[in-house]
Amino acid sequence: MSTTSQRDQEVPEHHALESEFEHESVPLSHRRSLGSVSAVWFGFPMIITNAVFGGATVYGLGFWRGIGAIIVGNIILMLYVGTLSYVAGKTGKNFALTAAQTFGRHGATIAAGFLSTVVIGWFAFQTGLTGSTLHTSLGWNETWMILLAGVLYIAITFIGIRALTVIGLIAAPMFVVLAVVALVLAAREGGLSGITSYQGGGPGATVFSFGAAVTITIAGFADSGTMTADFTRWSRNGREAVMAAFTAFPVANFISLLVGGIVVAAGKAVDPATNGGDFLPVLTSHGPVLSAIAVVFVFANLGSVCCHCLYNGAVGWSQLVGGRMRVLTVVLGIVGLVAALAGVWSYFSDWLNLLGIFVPPIGAILIVDQVLRRGSSLRAARLWRPAPFAAWAIASIGSYAVHVMAPQLSEAVAGIVLGGVAYTLIDALSPTPAQEPEPASVPAG
Repeated sequence: MSTTSQRDQEVPEHHALESEFEHESVPLSHRRSLGSVSAVWFGFPMIITNAVFGGATVYGLGFWRGIGAIIVGNIILMLYVGTLSYVAGKTGKNFALTAAQTFGRHGATIAAGFLSTVVIGWFAFQTGLTGSTLHTSLGWNETWMILLAGVLYIAITFIGIRALTVIGLIAAPMFVVLAVVALVLAAREGGLSGITSYQGGGPGATVFSFGAAVTITIAGFADSGTMTADFTRWSRNGREAVMAAFTAFPVANFISLLVGGIVVAAGKAVDPATNGGDFLPVLTSHGPVLSAIAVVFVFANLGSVCCHCLYNGAVGWSQLVGGRMRVLTVVLGIVGLVAALAGVWSYFSDWLNLLGIFVPPIGAILIVDQVLRRGSSLRAARLWRPAPFAAWAIASIGSYAVHVMAPQLSEAVAGIVLGGVAYTLIDALSPTPAQEPEPASVPAG
């Protein structure tokens, strides 16, 4: 009897803690509906952090240029994440297993290990932001709020993919409703006039070019977007995986960025140079009822992104070290919580630069290898494949050069283009080994 068949018998489909299939493709019997997978992705970008990004972009570039950069970044994310999602829905493999096909079984420990660690940094940042937000808005003790949030987010992630669906169904509608309430309150106070004529360029602005704004839009989800397979492998097929990803990019991501841009353009942001389009102060300044709702919103909203990132990291590392997702959830969650308590979010700008430079080439290489190159699935399984690493290095160096010497351009876009072109050329010039059918599953490296 196959491993998959045994697992299907051992784990009832409706068990509260069913298998997360860390080490194999998700069997068709356990795939989830389009609505379920869409809820996982749709609820991920609909976060207050994106409102901060959108506000910072508009604050620097003005309304129309800022919105234009957000649209361009979302189109690129749609194509990038959608293509990777198609592969995941078709194969049922998580990101680490998918990376093993391109980078090699041992080589994947570098690519997948890097991204699985990066997302724990996001978990730490957003957990710290939960405490910081509640302290700034309501004066609550920051350290205790970070500790409470971290424990709560770890517990939710421990449940697995089902919990991500539920928290997405809660977080996204709350964001939409409260964003509308904040904008209505701003309109009542005459704050929505002249939005489209907002010119930006205020004191302390950090976004100075269209390209930089595109990078911010992409970098915000470059890591989990590249690891989309951890979510969309649960789709019933490649087409539904693409549709699920579409609900996030461009739909949810654009809405959340746009809200932040409107808040800044309307003049209702508190310190937009630092806090972008954070609209929570608009709510907490209108009485205890909205303040109480805002507290629930902060935990649900930032909890959504924290749980998604921790899930990415736990699935990735469990496959790489031969462990279980739930065990790694606790271990990595504690590591991230300690980092949050240490104040990791103060290095956020450097974090975004790292993501924009080093992450996009990985996805581009996977797309070229597994989508554009026919027959890659028949390639003999190998421990290491040097071609993707060489392309990754070239693209990262090129992206960094763009960041330093041409900051008006987007290093994230440069990384995608250079990664895809470099891999295509290097792989075409490399000797072709004898081909043999790929194993049904790739063992942990």
